[in-house]
Amino acid sequence: MNEELLKQLKNKYEALGENPETYLKGLLHSKPLNYWDYIEVDTLLSLQKPKTDFKDETVFIIYHQITELTLKLMIHEAQQITELKDFTEEEIFMDKLKRLMRYTDMLITSFDVMKDGINYDDYSQFRLSLTPASGFQSAQFRHLELMCTPPINLVNENGRKELTSSPSSDEIFENIYWRDAGYDKNTGKSSYTLRAFEEKYLKGFKALTMNLQGHCILEQYLKFENPSDKLKIRMKDFDHHYNVRWPMVHLKTAAKYLQKKGKVKEATGGSDWKKYLHPKYQQRSFFPELWKEDDILNWV
Repeated sequence: MNEELLKQLKNKYEALGENPETYLKGLLHSKPLNYWDYIEVDTLLSLQKPKTDFKDETVFIIYHQITELTLKLMIHEAQQITELKDFTEEEIFMDKLKRLMRYTDMLITSFDVMKDGINYDDYSQFRLSLTPASGFQSAQFRHLELMCTPPINLVNENGRKELTSSPSSDEIFENIYWRDAGYDKNTGKSSYTLRAFEEKYLKGFKALTMNLQGHCILEQYLKFENPSDKLKIRMKDFDHHYNVRWPMVHLKTAAKYLQKKGKVKEATGGSDWKKYLHPKYQQRSFFPELWKEDDILNWV
């Protein structure tokens, strides 16, 4: 064996305060690594548990699981931007934004699986068994939003009317745009879908916001003294793709299944989906400071 390699291994484990011989002896008993073990293929393929006998429900489940894995990839890249310390070079920042764009493009184009890959009549039936679950309850979607921008930017025009001049974190989260999917301001009541979601995740969202204070993606960008036009354009491209193009594809796909011959069906979570999903209503922009006159709210 290469003596230099042995020396490097010895130095590695000694630096950790460990006995190198123990680790080398352990290799004598280690089994070879197989693809199916490393990727956890058997576990991954066992995670589809349809609630009905309709075959396309499996397509529906797998599609959403792929979406969640894609969001996890995006969070993985976004986290590296939030941890960035060097604001003299843009290369790492640009590379991570490029990856975020690539994954967003995957989310946009993959909606064809939902739009054209599921039988309309089957979906109309099996979707009833999913009530009150809703894609609105995707915590990773919310995590990514909070990693991209301060939560005040996730309060739409109607929500801002309810804020005081110096709103607290609790006040902001009480009026954040996504609550419109399940909170009735007239009655003060929340849907079960929203209540269950907030009971499980709201505390974590607030803690994440506190941990990210001062270094979400927008705040990290603003630390560059002279950001290039190329970086600014890439920031705006990601903002527009994620907050306009993707929601519009989602809206059009929902319309295919929930609106037919003038009859509008209710979403499984009970939201006014036609209104809630439209980016004009959400008014979500991660980087509003970058748009100015070229307003992202000129959506389509």
